[in-house]
Amino acid sequence: METESMECVSSNGNEIHQNGNGHQSYQFSSTKTHAAAAAVVTNIVGPTATAPATSVYELLECPVCTYSMYPPIHQCHNGHTLCSTCKVRVHNRCPTCRQELGDIRCLALEKVAESLELPCKYYNLGCPEIFPYYSKLKHESLCNFRPYSCPYAGSECGIVGDIPFLVAHLRDDHKVDMHAGSTFNHRYVKSNPREVENATWMLTVFHCFGQYFCLHFEAFQLGMGPVYMAFLRFMGDEEDARSYSYSLEVGGSGRKLTWEGTPRSIRDSHRKVRDSNDGLIIQRNMALFFSGGDRKELKLRVTGKIWKEQHSPDSGICMPNLSSS
Repeated sequence: METESMECVSSNGNEIHQNGNGHQSYQFSSTKTHAAAAAVVTNIVGPTATAPATSVYELLECPVCTYSMYPPIHQCHNGHTLCSTCKVRVHNRCPTCRQELGDIRCLALEKVAESLELPCKYYNLGCPEIFPYYSKLKHESLCNFRPYSCPYAGSECGIVGDIPFLVAHLRDDHKVDMHAGSTFNHRYVKSNPREVENATWMLTVFHCFGQYFCLHFEAFQLGMGPVYMAFLRFMGDEEDARSYSYSLEVGGSGRKLTWEGTPRSIRDSHRKVRDSNDGLIIQRNMALFFSGGDRKELKLRVTGKIWKEQHSPDSGICMPNLSSS
């Protein structure tokens, strides 16, 4: 029976609810008061609007999917509206009065939407931006304040939240090992290295420089044989990830392989990073060579370190800072 193990040596009020229509609502580790948030929305109106933006925004909500409607906005003969996507889903029947929809555009509502300026939907998470209605959706898809997806690679986990929430989620729900410090020493043991199931993985979270990093180590099939791969992801945005570097080393029998790079943000999915080969990759034969012995059992020791790049104002050169404090 195949066994796997990993050892690691280091040197140094949140919920998510699912509502009835299938959309997620979030609770994060730090939020502003609902009263303040409501004030932000209520005080922003379009130049031709005669009611608070919240009321108009409700008119722009599709009654079927509850998402904001964008042109073409359709209406039935009785004036009930819905978005173009849901018009197909309801088989051209008004979901409110059951009358046939036809091809009537609600041009008045489209014009009202064009006049609105509204806050980003992540305003309660800290985004201060205000956008014209038709520009808001594009911004929200890239907003730096949008919630992060769970970086756990072992399952299709749908949990989202801010970084403190996800760290607690990884620790409490996925039972991920947590370590403090900027250096690590992993030992990966596999009893039958010639049989590999896709995405056999390990995940450890490191805390250093006031940030969190996810170290992935896994085996997967590439072509005709298995490979072993280790890589680091930064729990934050890509711009901040570029402030850090890391190195990985694996070896044995007087030989070693090294890798040095910049951690990828968890905005990039685990699969995207893995499929781009952005990490330390060890072919099976090399891994068995490093293991020594009769090569019937895989024994890999992966060491590494994380450091923060410091820009020198005098020379214009980035100098590594290896302190984790």
